[in-house]
Amino acid sequence: MKRPNFGALVPVLLSTLVLANLPSAFAEVPVAISFSGKGYGHGVGMSQIGARGLALAGDSATAIINYYYPGSDVMPLTDDQILRVSIGHQLTAASLKSDSPGMSLQLISGDGTEPQIISTLVAKDSVRLTVADKQIAITTTQVGKTTILTPVDQLTIRWSGTRYLAGTDSVLSLTHTKKTKKYRYGQIQVKVIKDAKLGNRLAIINQVRLHDEYLWGISEVPSSWPAAALEAQAIASRSFAMSKVGKVLKSCDCELYSSINDQNFAGYAKEAEPKWGQIWKAAVSRTSVTETTGLTVTRSSLPIRTYFGSSTGGVTETSKNAWGTDVGYTFSVPDPWSLDPKLNPNFYKWKRDISQSVLATTFGLPDVASVKVLSLNETGSVKLIEGRSSAGKKVKLSGETFRSRSKLPSTWFSPSSEVLVSVQN
Repeated sequence: MKRPNFGALVPVLLSTLVLANLPSAFAEVPVAISFSGKGYGHGVGMSQIGARGLALAGDSATAIINYYYPGSDVMPLTDDQILRVSIGHQLTAASLKSDSPGMSLQLISGDGTEPQIISTLVAKDSVRLTVADKQIAITTTQVGKTTILTPVDQLTIRWSGTRYLAGTDSVLSLTHTKKTKKYRYGQIQVKVIKDAKLGNRLAIINQVRLHDEYLWGISEVPSSWPAAALEAQAIASRSFAMSKVGKVLKSCDCELYSSINDQNFAGYAKEAEPKWGQIWKAAVSRTSVTETTGLTVTRSSLPIRTYFGSSTGGVTETSKNAWGTDVGYTFSVPDPWSLDPKLNPNFYKWKRDISQSVLATTFGLPDVASVKVLSLNETGSVKLIEGRSSAGKKVKLSGETFRSRSKLPSTWFSPSSEVLVSVQN
């Protein structure tokens, strides 16, 4: 069969059906393949867009929780535990500074149980931390004078206005990976942890009380949302954190990551939002029952891991479909609010072009000539997808693995009937 000459690197559109049936020797390699879908995130547990929709319809926070976590109970549990939250993971360097007037900051060698103060700083002073073999190298800058301190195995940082150090309320800025975040509560601990691939790296932990200091910093939904939706998020966030208390991960010396690996902990930034920060704090407070207890999603009086995400493809997902493990308390329930363009304008539907380089990496193939959805879950999400190289080699992936590697918004997707290719002479 003679191939037409369209000129070097002329973009054209060919259907995936044509590509899939071409002999492997003639299979074109697309520049990108388009996917269309709906929803954002893994879809397990509470849909945040759905919680907003239910709140606008007049449902209470408890009713929202009961809808998305059927068979569970909402009850007060003790929540005054001190959490270890990772705020710096696998770092080579980090710096700290506070501009709060009248602040005082202590650098303490060790875990703080028997304070050995190695330096005391004030406002506008700064600290730089790096890795020195298996220890933490510390450089301070005070009134323009730079001092290199003796490296330590572990470092604890305390600042005024916290339960650890009396004085004027202060906010501490932590900068790493070109980003700066602010923290007001608890204390910070730093260790050197060896990573199998990266070697020795800094792990930075914010130790905060779950009941308030941690929850005040959760930035999962806009604080402008209806009160019941904010309260439902506070209950779900408390329950998720409660399910991880006491389970310290060696990889980060933490119980929780501050990212979407667990839930987004923004520190003082959430509380400091003009007007809205106080509204979020008030919503958290309304889910507290006493000074040391708060409403928690439970089964058999124990907190469950309350998964949640932005939106779905119209029904929520189960943990078994998403990750292959049935935890026993995730169920699929209708979630029509996620498909409402007014409630979910960015993800009620979407389209993404996945480049050839990303597709090849995702499937672990030298190239990807075509993709094919092999099966769907009962929720309509992709269960199994296959990538085929130009040489005819095939690799199968779960829908969730494909979503995660390719950065598609959700597993409710399908390949477009058209792909962008470059045809060569």
